[in-house]
Amino acid sequence: MTAAQAATLVQQFEQCSLPKEAWTHEAHFIMAFWYCMQHPVCKATEMISEGIKKYNLSVGGSNTDTSGYHETITLFYSSTVCNYIICNRINSINDDSIKALLAQSFIKKDYLNHFYTKEQIDSVSARKHWEKP
Repeated sequence: MTAAQAATLVQQFEQCSLPKEAWTHEAHFIMAFWYCMQHPVCKATEMISEGIKKYNLSVGGSNTDTSGYHETITLFYSSTVCNYIICNRINSINDDSIKALLAQSFIKKDYLNHFYTKEQIDSVSARKHWEKP
């Protein structure tokens, strides 16, 4: 994905015009990377959380005890992306920084399993509130 494509993705996400099939696992990370690069951590995290909730509703989804927005997963990965940016001293969004982000081990779908059990992640409590690993 290029920086121009990432900008379009984020713009469509914010406008709730991103096609549902484009809201992929990688798209979540691109959006989080964009916000963490553009805003202070607390603001970025808030924008990520609220944006996901809004987007889910816009595509006919819901944010319930069993589907949609998941607080623990969102905060875990938002902090992982922010930490990656800080530790690697990334200071711009460009084709290379996006390529490097998407090559990280934390992008793999099973990464979360190194920190949480399936039961913990599947719990209503983790979906609604931050649960530490």
